[in-house]
Amino acid sequence: MPSKLDPVERTVALAALPSWSEVAGRDAITRRFVFRNFSEAWGFMTRVALIAERMNHHPEWFNVYKTVEVTLSTHDAGGVTHLDTTLAKAMDAIAGD
Repeated sequence: MPSKLDPVERTVALAALPSWSEVAGRDAITRRFVFRNFSEAWGFMTRVALIAERMNHHPEWFNVYKTVEVTLSTHDAGGVTHLDTTLAKAMDAIAGD
């Protein structure tokens, strides 16, 4: 099981993820992705789902029309781990960031 990032690891990891922010009151990170339309949002989610399944690490997300809101936290570890930052980087790459 992965372990939570220590404070230094977390600071370094979040510095490399400038579009992501910490969730208030919870050990998690979040980002909102906005696409041109529903089809692009759905395509993004589909591509992310394939990666998440291979990682066996699944995001919490919410989709309305062209917006996808994502929260990442490793529940088994009780907070943010390298799995979350790895998936966040993959999401950024898929979104073109």
